[in-house]
Amino acid sequence: MIANEQLRSTDILTRENILWDYQMACESRQASLLGRRDVMGGRAKFGIFGDGKELAQLAAARAFRRGDFRSGYYRDQTFVAALGELSWQEFFAQLYAHTDVEAEPNTGGRSMNGHYATRWLDEQGLWRNQTELFNSVCDISPTAGQIPRSVGLAYASKLYRENPALHDMTKFSRNGNEITFGTIGDASTSQGMFWETMNAAGVLQVPLLMSVWDDGYGISVPVEYQTTKGSISKAMAGFQRDVDEKGIEILTVKGWDYVALLETYQQAARVCREEHVPVLVHVQELTQPQGHSTSGSHERYKSKDRLSWEAEHDCNRTFRQWILANGYATNEELETIEAEAKQTTKEARAQALAAYQQSMQSDFDEVLDLLQQAARHNSKSGELMAIREELRKSFSPQRREATSAVRKALRVLRNDTGAARQNLRNWLNRTNAENAERYSSHLYSQSPESPMLIDGVPAQFSEESPTIDGYQIMQRYFDSLFARDPRVVALGEDVGQIGDVNQGFAGLQEKYGEIRITDTGIRETSIIGQGIGMAMRGLRPIVEIQYFDYVYYALATLTDDLASLHYRTKGGQKAPLIIRTRGHRLEGIWHSGSPLGAMLHSLRGIHILVPRNMTQAAGFYNTLIKGDDPALLIESLNGYRLKEKLPDNLAEFCLPLGVPDVLRPGSDVTVVTYGSMCRIVMEAAQQLAAIGISVEVMDVQTLLPFDVHHLILESVKKTNRIIFADEDVPGGASAFMMQEVLECQDAYKYLDSAPRTISAKAHRPPYGSDGDYFSKPSVDDVIELIYELMNEAEPDRFPEL
Repeated sequence: MIANEQLRSTDILTRENILWDYQMACESRQASLLGRRDVMGGRAKFGIFGDGKELAQLAAARAFRRGDFRSGYYRDQTFVAALGELSWQEFFAQLYAHTDVEAEPNTGGRSMNGHYATRWLDEQGLWRNQTELFNSVCDISPTAGQIPRSVGLAYASKLYRENPALHDMTKFSRNGNEITFGTIGDASTSQGMFWETMNAAGVLQVPLLMSVWDDGYGISVPVEYQTTKGSISKAMAGFQRDVDEKGIEILTVKGWDYVALLETYQQAARVCREEHVPVLVHVQELTQPQGHSTSGSHERYKSKDRLSWEAEHDCNRTFRQWILANGYATNEELETIEAEAKQTTKEARAQALAAYQQSMQSDFDEVLDLLQQAARHNSKSGELMAIREELRKSFSPQRREATSAVRKALRVLRNDTGAARQNLRNWLNRTNAENAERYSSHLYSQSPESPMLIDGVPAQFSEESPTIDGYQIMQRYFDSLFARDPRVVALGEDVGQIGDVNQGFAGLQEKYGEIRITDTGIRETSIIGQGIGMAMRGLRPIVEIQYFDYVYYALATLTDDLASLHYRTKGGQKAPLIIRTRGHRLEGIWHSGSPLGAMLHSLRGIHILVPRNMTQAAGFYNTLIKGDDPALLIESLNGYRLKEKLPDNLAEFCLPLGVPDVLRPGSDVTVVTYGSMCRIVMEAAQQLAAIGISVEVMDVQTLLPFDVHHLILESVKKTNRIIFADEDVPGGASAFMMQEVLECQDAYKYLDSAPRTISAKAHRPPYGSDGDYFSKPSVDDVIELIYELMNEAEPDRFPEL
């Protein structure tokens, strides 16, 4: 391990800077203390704070520049506040869940405290200039969940530096000089996400500065149970670079040593910024004065000796002693700073609480008035006044209490036809719309670049249009895409040199270079993280999960981070990542590739596209590249060798999202399906036509969004029967489609037969053609279920088989 170099600190170690840092440390500590009191006193639901980490975060902030990124940990309040990106009033507004982004700009009250996010997007949802900002990617609570994207944020700097075609993207980078500051608690380094990401960073040689805040515990579990040798820096010693081999620079420093922290972070930032070498800073001997969170007390699991040691080594205490010992201030001056810090945070807390309460007061008062009016001259006045009195006596009332009171009153007034009932109904309708915006908006893009606004451009064919293999459609499509858009980058396992396992990128790395079409290690989680980080920085990555079944490796990152990003920042951040994979209809337990139900349940916030062939896939890629939402596109694995006509306008044609395609018109039964099942159902429909059954086959094309114009409903009005067919397990995507059509579209009104589903067996398919036939839907299965419906309707025409 290389010892920390001694840096000249004369520009940093000034009295002004030192006392400013001390004031910030004191203010942050007071914010933590007051925040805990608010939770314990019932003003807030939960609290998790950064006390004990103040000094290290101040040192890191001193090395942070505009344009840099923090992909951090929910204890980073001092770090973010020191950058001027968090006021203490905003800190308390988030603790109270204030839904106004003017008051709580990080998440609009959607995330608990400690989750900080720079608003990269303007009011329209379009990019601001990131190089002018101190960028914080919105924190997430799952341990180590913030780490995978950090490698992508840092990798973007490498691309911006090394690819001349990107040098004019000055809103996103200044020649790749930006560092990504990752932060993590020491216990969370046990997670695979951390190790996978640090390994990738070492391989890629990217400017990632990873800080480990080491306070010796993971909640109650001490470090010797967490980490080999009880030290992450010792455990990772094999990653240390030397004169012969690239790797990671590993530095250690005590969390209570102000000067050493400053020197360490200046050194780490220089190595990252100038050399594009990843650095691990292991900040040791930190404390946690209030324990892990407001959920419990650390006295339950820490010994008296440990608690005594923590009190003595509290970083704010040692900082104070150092300032006095070196003559930077007198005791009286520090006491003044401490008193001012208490006053500053108390005032911020009072202002935040008042603003939060005031934001709800008008609705609260209006409901009290409406209930009183409704009770006048009403036979139910006793019940209504009881509801009003319960609301009036509410301690720290919230919107839900006013809304619940109105809903109760409307039930009491269910037989009333007077104006009072209508006034309550009007109030509820108005506030329901407002609360939908407060709590449920921005799951997907609402910007002018939303892919939902992209008009369809039909594929054009001519007599000269060649018929080629599906993989060649993909190859020619990606060739045209990379030629016209320098922002597009592809990466994944076997994507580069061999052009992916199904040859969609064949020959393109040689043509466009390794900087744009790149092989990776077998590391799905950090592949997704790499793509997320790049997409956050203005690039348009297409990252590949080689087979759809492997998406489970990356599911936590997809659902916890990418899918919720736009929502949890209330439109403040986005990452328009395209995840390319292939699935359906291969044989075998781990390559069967149709777990759509799991994706639909996990990935709301990501569009899910299921094209039936490669031409349709190309049309969807064009739409997604023009849009700004993330998407998962599953190509049909058994379609790469099937013949398709090459569109003349391959680079221009677009398919709209959420619009099913009628593959075959019919009048007896509607079959709704997607992907490789389209060929199965079409063959069945052809055979059924020979015995007089007319089947309308509809390819939904996209599952999220699903049939936005209710075209399936129009088909059901005609056929009065419906079957949902897919290769997922029972109750998976078929159940989702059924709910969408029967419940959301009210198609049940037009059914003459019970709706049915065709799905795979509950287990994964065994290997071999027979395993596929007996576990996944076959043409015979489709024919017999459709025939069964017609037998029920017309037994004379269609006797039982």
